[in-house]
Amino acid sequence: MKITAPFGYDPIVPLQKTHRVRMPAGATPAFCRRLNALALSIAEFTVAARDYPIVFTGAQGSQSFAPVAVLGLASGENLFYDNGNWLSGVYIPAYARRYPFCMAKVNVNQVEQKDRLICVEKTYIDDNGEPMFDKEGQPNAKWKDLERLLGEYEADLERSREMCSILSDYGLFEPFTMQATFRDTAAKPMQVTGMFRVVEKNLQNLNAAQLKNLLHKGILARVYMHLISLENFGRLLDRRATRKPN
Repeated sequence: MKITAPFGYDPIVPLQKTHRVRMPAGATPAFCRRLNALALSIAEFTVAARDYPIVFTGAQGSQSFAPVAVLGLASGENLFYDNGNWLSGVYIPAYARRYPFCMAKVNVNQVEQKDRLICVEKTYIDDNGEPMFDKEGQPNAKWKDLERLLGEYEADLERSREMCSILSDYGLFEPFTMQATFRDTAAKPMQVTGMFRVVEKNLQNLNAAQLKNLLHKGILARVYMHLISLENFGRLLDRRATRKPN
């Protein structure tokens, strides 16, 4: 059996009822410091669009796309991370909030299994950590909340994949580049590539059944949240201009 860890995680192991886990106590996972984009689920668009540009990643000609929150304008730059924590008052994506737990993919004889396995990063298993289950093997209140987060997030990721598949099938994605010229003439212009967005005018080419499908699945609302959120690139530039060097 092979367990695949999510991006950014060190080796993971299946969570056991006897495990005690050293909880991060509100600190943001260290790997987030090096990310300029973080995966989002479809349910997060509403809150994430207030703080981040929401774009899609994928390959030209590919049918596989995924929504992400843009955290920085350069590789390895997270403008929302400071001194080990996410900035106060800013939405923290579920990808980071679930840490050090995750729902992992499992391969048996090189065949990916349908069900996911609840795992924890191995380095966080600690005899002095917090128990997730009582002596009778029943989950405590903290674990119930974490398990709910993991389950809901995994279900939302499936809905996100469906959304991206439909948008791709309908021919609504296009690659785009964010370009910025700074007031400081000594600073070189910046260019962020590798992103995709929905082409709003292409919605006009959809037939009634396609539009109804987007509306019924809650995708049309997410499309406009995504488009409105692109204005947040300007806010990222402002953050970058006022950020103190590390």
